[in-house]
Amino acid sequence: QVQVTESGGGLVQAGGSLRLSCVASGMISSSTRVGWFRQAPGKERTFVAAIFWNGGGAKYADSVKDRFTISRGNAKNTVYLQMNNVKPEDTAVYYCQIRVATLSGARDYWGQGTQVTVSS
Repeated sequence: QVQVTESGGGLVQAGGSLRLSCVASGMISSSTRVGWFRQAPGKERTFVAAIFWNGGGAKYADSVKDRFTISRGNAKNTVYLQMNNVKPEDTAVYYCQIRVATLSGARDYWGQGTQVTVSS
């Protein structure tokens, strides 16, 4: 079992910065995949960024590349999403996904989400 908690959302002006945190506990290993997804009102949940728990293999959606950075934090069991030069279209609920490999296949765990609102 894995517990996932996001934090750090809020209201920010366009061009500003925000850092989201994802704290995970439970069956975590270096091969666990941690991803950030977002869902805007009336839209589907979409991929933002992902990284392996050991800090390698970072990937980004084209829409956030060169603006957002996903990283493993020094704090225990924490992954960050640093959001720079945010735009109104970044407004969404941001979710952290933990993907754990099991004998029966990958299993996903989600947090409750954190709201990010970017004003123009």
